[in-house]
Amino acid sequence: MFNLTQRDPMLDLLHQLNHRIGRIYNTEPQRTFEWPVPEATTTAWLPLVDIFEEPDVIRLVAEVPGVRPEDVKISVEGSLLTIKGTKEQVAEEKAEKVHRYERTYGAFERTFTLSASIDSNKIKATYNLGVLTITLPKAETAKPHLITVEVTPEKALLKA
Repeated sequence: MFNLTQRDPMLDLLHQLNHRIGRIYNTEPQRTFEWPVPEATTTAWLPLVDIFEEPDVIRLVAEVPGVRPEDVKISVEGSLLTIKGTKEQVAEEKAEKVHRYERTYGAFERTFTLSASIDSNKIKATYNLGVLTITLPKAETAKPHLITVEVTPEKALLKA
């Protein structure tokens, strides 16, 4: 049996080169070399995560199908937000013979660097139908605000 989490070192070099060239020319890297970030080498699988920014919050939405909410651990240490969990494999007792296993099971871990503008004491997480949503409220100083322009009376300008 082979380990799905190991990658060919030559492919890693091509991946790094592709991203460097993309940064130099300010272009998107070629999708043919895309794979999960290097943290995949230490985990069985990685949940896919979308990140959205709104005026008051940043939301991370992760797909964690088959993972029970009590098997998800979210922690903040310094400026790092870490999502860890385990997707347990349920033994299939009805089948006489297994033809294929394609679904991924086991431990996962994703780590994100938080900006200083996040109020880490007010982070909340919800879980619904295999989707984990983490809401990261922005600190008051980071929220956009309008500055009103005061109109100076014309007489005050003439006296000055």
